[in-house]
This record gives sequence, C-alpha cells and structure tokens, in this order.
Amino acid sequence: MLVLDAIAFRHKAGDTTYRFDIEVEAGTIAGLTGPSGSGKSTLLDLVAGFLSPEAGNITLNGTSLLPLLPERRPVSTLFQANNLFDHLSVAANVALGVPKPAASPTAIENALAQMGIGGLGPRRAATLSGGQKQRVALARTLLRDKPVLLLDEPFTGIDAEAVAPIRDLISQLVKSRGWHGILVSHDEGDIAALAQRHYRLEDGHTLRVR
Repeated sequence: MLVLDAIAFRHKAGDTTYRFDIEVEAGTIAGLTGPSGSGKSTLLDLVAGFLSPEAGNITLNGTSLLPLLPERRPVSTLFQANNLFDHLSVAANVALGVPKPAASPTAIENALAQMGIGGLGPRRAATLSGGQKQRVALARTLLRDKPVLLLDEPFTGIDAEAVAPIRDLISQLVKSRGWHGILVSHDEGDIAALAQRHYRLEDGHTLRVR
C-alpha cells in the first residue's frame, strides 16, 4: 500500500497549505482531478521526492520514502510530453535510466513487442506518432519495474483512437506488476477507465469521490 498520511506542504511564495491523504493499493490506480492550482502536480512532486513535506509521511508497504533522494525512490513517471529524446533511437530511449542487465537488446525488443511496437528499436524517436512515443515510454517503465507509477496527463496530445489501447496497456501493467498508480488527468473518461479510487483536490485538500 502506498500511503500519503496527513501530508502538509506550502510553497514558499504561496498562500495555500496543501493537505493530502491518499491510499493506493498494489495493482490499482488512484485518480486525481481538480482545478488548476489545486495541488495535483505538487502531490506528484512530493511522491517523486522533488519536494519535501512540512508534516506527515509517505510510505510504501510501511516504509517511509521521505529519507530517499528522488533518484533512489521506487518511482517512475509517465508525462504528457518530453518522455523521449527525439534525436535518439527508440531502443536508446527505452534504455535510459534502466540498469544495464535489464536493458539488453533482447529485453528492449521484448518490451517493445509487449507494447505493440516491436521492430521499431532502430528508428529515431522524432519519427514516431504521439501514441507510439507513449508506448516507447511505457516500454521503458516496464523495464524499470518500479512499484510506484505516476501518470501526469499521459494522454494529452494523443489521437483519440490511440488513447483506449494505451489505457489498456497501463491498466494491464499496473495490475500484473502489482504497481501503485497515481493518475492526474483533466479528462473524466481517463479517471473512469483507469482509476479504482477517485480523489478530487479542492482548496488544497483531498476529497474522496469514490
């Protein structure tokens, strides 16, 4: 279980003190919605370790993540953009941040095949569609195999017909790997399709919707 317990945080230049209480069970995704400035990105940055809370704790299976630097946290993030370096090949992008034993050519090709884009390893990332780029980023996430997956508006800019199969891939990965997912999305369809729990952020607080 990933737990944000009585987390409090305030930006130095801000007036709002954010307070977060969230639980995410293994193999499930918690969805976050809320207006701009409600704290969605702040919450993700706290879990990733880019920000430190003033109070409260973030634990994974009972162990606090707060002492860990961002690069040591068991966290992967799938963004809406800038997941890839366009000048690098698909295979090179998949290998970024993956320990060498797990980033062998065979492992990379297998991961790409699981994402439905086998054979694209030699291509430059700049030549891919938005949907293909997210599949490459998912292949990298698969090889990293971190137990916490943060999804920051991951479907923005992707053609509508390409979104459904990528949602399915994310859902299958989280469930089969026992990951703990947090999805930030402005699209209620994304939340309905992927999230087992739904939290809405309002006035710096988390409200459980379902």
